[in-house]
Amino acid sequence: MAPSLHPLIDNGLTKGQADFPGGKLYCHCPSNKVEVTLGSDVLHNHACGCSKCWKPAGALFSVVGVIPVDKVKVTANADKLHIVDSSAAIQRNACSQCGVHLYGRIENDHPFKGLDFVHVELSDTPKGWQEPQFAAFVSSIIEQGFQPEGMDEVRAKFRSVGLETYDALSPPLMDAIATWTGKRAGKL
Repeated sequence: MAPSLHPLIDNGLTKGQADFPGGKLYCHCPSNKVEVTLGSDVLHNHACGCSKCWKPAGALFSVVGVIPVDKVKVTANADKLHIVDSSAAIQRNACSQCGVHLYGRIENDHPFKGLDFVHVELSDTPKGWQEPQFAAFVSSIIEQGFQPEGMDEVRAKFRSVGLETYDALSPPLMDAIATWTGKRAGKL
């Protein structure tokens, strides 16, 4: 039996809507949910195998996209949020009761500062969001206990739904990082 990559990927991708207006994300608490309102669709939505991203139970990967900071507003129960790891580049804000990550913000000097990282599967509007575009940090699942001999099957499953796999980010995002770094160093 093939491993569960993520519920949004396992049975094929659902194409997003052009000009999707956004929606609300909710933690998994039964009541007094943390609510985060997103004022637009996400960009660069992707499967991520890193050990830091929140993943639904049983999934090997998270699905995470980015959205401009000014499009993210905590609209209910902000007092329940806490930062998971204050030393990480992405300050992941999670519900202190259920543990679900609602958004991750970069506060330090970084190429992606100004973008928040969000999980659209937490939305009350499940369809319409940009579908995953690629898979990143695929080999990182080995560091978390996945058996290396199963990696060909994982990559084949991603390819079967049309996603490229990378052990870093997609080429356009790696180019953005390199451009930011080159400008900062005075080379560009």
